[in-house]
Amino acid sequence: MVIVMSLTVTASRSSAADIPDPEMLALAQRIARFIETLDTADIEGVFADRDVAIIENFAPYRFEGPAAVADWAAGMRAHREATGDLHHAFGPAQDYSRTETSAFFSLPTTWKGSYKDGTFTETGGWAFVLTKQPGGWRIQNYGWSVTGITTP
Repeated sequence: MVIVMSLTVTASRSSAADIPDPEMLALAQRIARFIETLDTADIEGVFADRDVAIIENFAPYRFEGPAAVADWAAGMRAHREATGDLHHAFGPAQDYSRTETSAFFSLPTTWKGSYKDGTFTETGGWAFVLTKQPGGWRIQNYGWSVTGITTP
């Protein structure tokens, strides 16, 4: 009987919601908007108050510690110097799970823009870990992975 009750609780927890809340997805949208515009206002209130870690495809690749967000934002500005007309599109969220105070999901993402004298399309995925803080959900960690780059 204990096993049956345990299975019932697990099944109802995993089927309660299979996609991130709009509030969670809005945080990812704000990061993408920052990457497009480099406007710091886009990321105000997006990241957790502490223990943030970001994995990116530009040096130093891992941003963590008290200055993680500021260092990442500065690195993104430098990374974006040769790009223009950057736009993103998200695919449906994948692998969503959550507890009362944390959540995980991944987002397939396509970036299109110009680089030097040509255009490019970059595909990849973001893995997000969110934490619930008094003001709402915030991004604790994210990691970016490029899965393909094409140029005409």
